[in-house]
Amino acid sequence: MRKLQNAELQRKSVDEFKSSSKTPIVIVLDNVRSLNNVGSVFRTADAFLIEGVYLCGITGQPPHKEIQKTALGATESVAWKYLDSTLDAVNELKNDGYLVYAIEQAESAIMLNNFMPARKQKIAIIFGNEVKGVQQEVIDASTDVIEIPQVGTKHSLNIAVSVGIVMWDLYLKIR
Repeated sequence: MRKLQNAELQRKSVDEFKSSSKTPIVIVLDNVRSLNNVGSVFRTADAFLIEGVYLCGITGQPPHKEIQKTALGATESVAWKYLDSTLDAVNELKNDGYLVYAIEQAESAIMLNNFMPARKQKIAIIFGNEVKGVQQEVIDASTDVIEIPQVGTKHSLNIAVSVGIVMWDLYLKIR
């Protein structure tokens, strides 16, 4: 088995990415502190042709050296928007016809492996602060809560890892 060279991967140009049909998902970052995590989210959004990323509250915004270090140019391909309030983002997305789901550990949360979105349904997925998670008022305004099943001793995953897990799972289910 031979490893493929970059030229053989047939990757889209930024213009091709922008004009491509997108996976009907918006990622919402609720007060994410780490600029490296923000950059990683952009890269994951690019990998799965995600519609866009909403950066809310204290979440850093491009252009920034630390975001670029992990985004590797994905801030140029993935559409993004900044809002002061995650709650405003939730309300805007709901008004635009999105179902909005928070990724969190909560009573009666739907386990990710059991979550089955309608094919082609527009959805927004909220990921929270590295320490505090998704704000309770944002959870209250969400359509529902999805939880990533975990069975180890730790009770959380790094946000960039969580985004990768959830986007891969939803990409398979939606497309």
